[in-house]
Amino acid sequence: MKKRLLSLTLAATMAFSLAGCRGAEPAATTAAPTEAATTTAAAGGDAATDAAEESSEAPAPAENFKIGIITGTASQGDEEITQATKMKEKYGDMIVTATYPDNFTTETETVISNAVAMASDPDVKAIIWCQGIPGTAPAIDKVRETRPDMIFIVGTPGEDPGVINPKADIVLQVDEPGCGIVIPPQAKAQGAKTMIHYSFPRHMSYALIVARHENLKKYCAENGIELVDVTAPDPTGDSGITGAQQFILEDVPRQIEKYGKDTVFFTTNCGMQEPLIRSVFENGAIYSLQCCPSPFHAFPAALNIDMAGHEADVDYMLEQLQAKVTEANMGGRVSTWGVPCNMLFIEAGVEYAKKILESGATEVLDEQLLLDTIQECAGDIQMTVTHYTDDAGVEKDNHFLVMADFVTFE
Repeated sequence: MKKRLLSLTLAATMAFSLAGCRGAEPAATTAAPTEAATTTAAAGGDAATDAAEESSEAPAPAENFKIGIITGTASQGDEEITQATKMKEKYGDMIVTATYPDNFTTETETVISNAVAMASDPDVKAIIWCQGIPGTAPAIDKVRETRPDMIFIVGTPGEDPGVINPKADIVLQVDEPGCGIVIPPQAKAQGAKTMIHYSFPRHMSYALIVARHENLKKYCAENGIELVDVTAPDPTGDSGITGAQQFILEDVPRQIEKYGKDTVFFTTNCGMQEPLIRSVFENGAIYSLQCCPSPFHAFPAALNIDMAGHEADVDYMLEQLQAKVTEANMGGRVSTWGVPCNMLFIEAGVEYAKKILESGATEVLDEQLLLDTIQECAGDIQMTVTHYTDDAGVEKDNHFLVMADFVTFE
């Protein structure tokens, strides 16, 4: 799959502060100006007034706008709702928030009605949605029936690109196929001989998850790692998230007994990460990366890390993780990314929408402004961003895939 690399190199191609968006007021960056409309005024009389006059009128910025954020509940993963809260703390009444139900697959009408309710406020000009669970696309359609002007930025979509790309203005996602390439060599360096891949049929119907899995199979084989697929309960099914988590707690020791401690574990589901991390630490196995990479994703709850006052402090989190790895004598066997991707998508989505609305830009997608904003919010963690490319080799200009380097705890 060929992709056009969008450069985000800090020193060479971007001119913005390494301090980033987190904890600081955004820079007064505006979208690139649209081509000015020219008008010709003809007035009878002398030659001067008959001459054509060109005038340029900038678009009017939005006033008194609000930005909505839709996330899951804390039971599915608290990063998104934590970041939504942080953005509301930063911007006050400019931010409005809502959540989608845990059983979103059977409560599509609730997903849609929550979005419609948010959009019923005429001051809400943009909605940032993370994660973009199934039901997001029809919700966007319903909102656009009355609010065709609404800006939608969707992070971590759970609908196939062919479904969500035509609906959302911008889609932000971890480079899942790319993760399938980089995880196996990382796991090999950590000592892995076997990989347990937990998923379920609903997830294995998603195009990018399937692409990641195909790459995992290929690159595990190249790195001498046996890939073992294990079907886990769907957290949206009858047993719920509790049943899915209990399955993980019971199955990880069984797999370690069968394959040994040099086994790396991966699951496609956020709600399963906490019991998986806990079991990996208790049994001395290997953990390379979450489905939604982040130093905050499931680690605090799994390892009893006190996050009070440090909810979005990456440096604090990395220090605490290193301490837990040292305590468990698991040096070199645990890693993640140094950037919380879903939190990044929400923060960058809000900051970008704010810039677009303040500038009065007539086009929602300003690629360079978006790339600048993503890197600003990532701070000194260098991001690599590519366009999603479909099976026909066509790049989708509004769908962006992000990657970061591993942080391995020694």
